[in-house]
Amino acid sequence: MIAPLPDAAPTNWVDRHAPEGLKDWLKLGRFDRPIGIWLLLLPGWQGITLALAAYRKTPDAYDVWLYVGFLIGACLMRAAGCAFNDVVDRRIDAQVARTASRPVASGRISVKGAWAYIVICSLISLGVLLTLGPVAIALGVASLALVAAYPFMKRITWWPQAWLGMTFNWGALMGFAGASGLIAAWPIPLAATIGGAPIHPILTLMAPAVLLWLSGVFWTLGYDTIYALQDVEDDAMIGVKSSARRLGANVRMGVGVFYAVGVAFAALAGASAGLGPWFWPGLALFSLQLAFQTARVRREDGALALRLFKSNRDAGLILLFAIGLGAL
Repeated sequence: MIAPLPDAAPTNWVDRHAPEGLKDWLKLGRFDRPIGIWLLLLPGWQGITLALAAYRKTPDAYDVWLYVGFLIGACLMRAAGCAFNDVVDRRIDAQVARTASRPVASGRISVKGAWAYIVICSLISLGVLLTLGPVAIALGVASLALVAAYPFMKRITWWPQAWLGMTFNWGALMGFAGASGLIAAWPIPLAATIGGAPIHPILTLMAPAVLLWLSGVFWTLGYDTIYALQDVEDDAMIGVKSSARRLGANVRMGVGVFYAVGVAFAALAGASAGLGPWFWPGLALFSLQLAFQTARVRREDGALALRLFKSNRDAGLILLFAIGLGAL
């Protein structure tokens, strides 16, 4: 029997219910730790909801499919991204206590097997992507560069969490583009020039989505810095860089600043999309949840860091509902 991985709940459904022959493959895609699916999915759902609100659009069957399609895509692309990350980092993972028992690092799944897994997940995701509009499809293709580069960021920059933020929140742009179609006249007055120079129409139409994406980048920078606290000692020994190591004793202040900037960009996104007054109490609750996390951060407490990190599913849901309420 394969033991649960260190950062998976002991009662996770994979270890409890999945057939033995599938457990390693499900763990390769992190299906035993669904928090990553939530954190990849929620920006996409937020982008869809923001577009529906901005365009004063009643959801139709296609919009329902968008929510379902983004759920499928988040599950599969997160699985493919994790498998790719494990292939690239297999030697590093073998030296870190939390990751040494991962299927590729431990040798239970071969590198060739992991590549086949990546290809299958990516092809199914491509089928979902092709049901979206042309701008959303182009954004989806562009995201592959972010995904491919991410595993190497911890080797070249102290801020791989920022790159993860750009990658994980790309769905906000795709969801907004998919739901809006970028075909109608923008119903909200937005500046058409910057310093007298005209703005490209797509940039004008996508302004709320870009602001939402920036909000997510800083949100992820905060929560993934908390997550990285689990590996600070191992990362220092093997030379892996992270924002948690870079901030050192100032990690709580850093997380607080990242979260504050994320909330500010979320407010700008809501204002630019013309969300109604019920958005603002929801945004206040979102900011309180992030403030609660920040107040509890302890650099030396890895177990607490994991719990705080996982609480960001609730934070993302709060922001999603706030956007939905703003559409009423």
